Amino acid sequence: MAEAKDLDSTERNATRFPKQTAFNLGDVVTGNAKVLSETEKERLEQQNKRMVTPFQAQKLEQEARKHWDLFYKRNENRFFKDRHWTTREFAELLSSESGPEASENVQETKQVDSVESKIMLEVGCGVGNLIFPLIEDGHRDYFIYACDLSPRAVDLVRQHNLYDERYMKAFPCDITTEEVFTTLSEGCLDIVTLIFVLSAIHPEKFRSVAGTIYRLLKPGGVLLFRDYGLYDMAQLRFKPGHKIAENFYMRQDGTRSYYFAEREVAELFQEVGFTVLVNSYIHRRTINPKENIDVPRIFVQGKFQKPNISNI
Repeated sequence: MAEAKDLDSTERNATRFPKQTAFNLGDVVTGNAKVLSETEKERLEQQNKRMVTPFQAQKLEQEARKHWDLFYKRNENRFFKDRHWTTREFAELLSSESGPEASENVQETKQVDSVESKIMLEVGCGVGNLIFPLIEDGHRDYFIYACDLSPRAVDLVRQHNLYDERYMKAFPCDITTEEVFTTLSEGCLDIVTLIFVLSAIHPEKFRSVAGTIYRLLKPGGVLLFRDYGLYDMAQLRFKPGHKIAENFYMRQDGTRSYYFAEREVAELFQEVGFTVLVNSYIHRRTINPKENIDVPRIFVQGKFQKPNISNI
């Protein structure tokens, strides 16, 4: 009944937030959550029969950094594909001949090709699958900060042949704490990306992360968000023994994943002061005929802006 109630609420709010353009053939951009079949409902019910114990859940939280370090020790840069799609779906990442001036609040003024740049932070940079495609595609008119919970991931970023501190700086950071403010000052960023990152964080810390990002952005700055959507294929595949809490799961390797409702994401960022520019479910099929792969995926994607002082 709780799931049905959640769906009803989602349906009532389906037209509440502006929707973005569909960028891939076959994408369905909507405010509606997936309608579950009876078989899928049964799968979710089965997950509740054996939950992760409170002791195990606490241990996973305490050892989150260790699990991600082990993940990158095993996989290095071979697991995630480079994200060449980001400038197509987030035009804010495109180069412009004259971007906003870099904030004077950054502890050390950076220049790229002797031109003052706008400043971006990628939260949860992994091994650089977002930032290095940007560099390869010539988007160098802004300075990029990149942080990750895993020091091993940050080391791999620094070892990349395109890593150059003239236009980027990678550093280890737990974004759920105040640690980021040892590197960046409040109100110094034009863009923050939070792409497939928040889902790996305990839901009790979502609001503090959103608040930290709000503090880091300049007035008028934009947060670009994408993450796993409610009832995504990966959520439905979890077996009993992996569910930590509602929509929050433990993977086999000890990392964790949360699955977001569209309205939940918008309300989270609104609560800390953001304005919703767009916010949508994206229903997408990942198809590879050669490998006989046809997988339905669900993401939540949005853009959220820190209001300009003059508009407050």
